[in-house]
Amino acid sequence: MMKAGTVVLLAVAAPCAAARGNILFAGGAWAAIDRGTACEAISRSQRVAPKDKIQAVAGLIFTADHGRWGEFHARLSRTPRGDASVMLKIGEQPFLLTTRAGWAWSRGPMQAEAIIAAMRTAPTMRVESRDAAGVRFSDPYLLDGAPTAIDAAAARCALRNAGKIE
Repeated sequence: MMKAGTVVLLAVAAPCAAARGNILFAGGAWAAIDRGTACEAISRSQRVAPKDKIQAVAGLIFTADHGRWGEFHARLSRTPRGDASVMLKIGEQPFLLTTRAGWAWSRGPMQAEAIIAAMRTAPTMRVESRDAAGVRFSDPYLLDGAPTAIDAAAARCALRNAGKIE
């Protein structure tokens, strides 16, 4: 039996993923997508954006050459002001992210590993910052389904690296 969050995720991810990759897994609030050159575990923010606004999404990317292995990335709902920090909070564990325009990323392989470990045990995460006007904003995410999506994306790219998938 599918949960309501799965139905919402599938309704949003399926048209987008069909155009840009194959869905490997969809469950809870997360999906794993094979995009050919990379595999991604991805989720949409719980806060659904109006049609004229940016939809916040977050995920982890894996490439077969291991150049990006578990790198966290987030498309923010608003562009942070130039001097604002962007924090990822998984449960209550904070991670300072690096940013450019409306995107944020993990700061390297060690932080990416720590983020994945935290995502396996916490129920929620959120990305927080301040926009150009100095107003705080937060993009919340559920982590239900994240461990399986992460494992599916990583396994698919590991198989591609081993030459078992083209």
